[in-house]
Amino acid sequence: MPFTKLPASTIPNLRTIEITPSEEPLLQRFFETNPQYFLAVNGEPAGPNEAHEEIHGELPTGWRFTKKWMVGYVDAQNNLSAMANIISDLLAPHVWHIGLFVVATSRHGTGDAQTIYHGLESWAKASGAQWLRLGVVEGNARAEQFWESLGYMQTRTREGVVMGKLTNSIRVMVKPLAGGSIEQYLALIERDRPE
Repeated sequence: MPFTKLPASTIPNLRTIEITPSEEPLLQRFFETNPQYFLAVNGEPAGPNEAHEEIHGELPTGWRFTKKWMVGYVDAQNNLSAMANIISDLLAPHVWHIGLFVVATSRHGTGDAQTIYHGLESWAKASGAQWLRLGVVEGNARAEQFWESLGYMQTRTREGVVMGKLTNSIRVMVKPLAGGSIEQYLALIERDRPE
């Protein structure tokens, strides 16, 4: 299903933008002023090239996908309040992957993360997604709790993933959007089978 439209913002006073290379300084500033994610998963703040790597980063060779979406949520002053990196049709049709989802620290505990996420999920489903998958660092309790509360289920753990100063275990999680079973998902994405 071809589509080009960004998701609408589900938060009043925020609008969505596509984060392109010209927004790299905006994204870098957002990463630097909201370090919690990077401290939790990398053991250090965002590096000086973090936004560049996020925008220009390549997927592993041979991984098929339709589009890498970089969605930003900006306020009236054009400051980022949240961002999401979403890849459509990753490895198989109708399987979408959330590569990164960061909400400004000032909005934590307000319900904004859930509201923004639900808008992204509705957009992905309307655009053809039947599954959403992601990886969450084991021990990042806030993130683990967040994704579990939204209905994500673990399929496997990837051990020994180097991220910044840390070596992490990654919980691969998936959520069916069209009523499918985990077994049906694993038939599509063999690499996510439990080891």
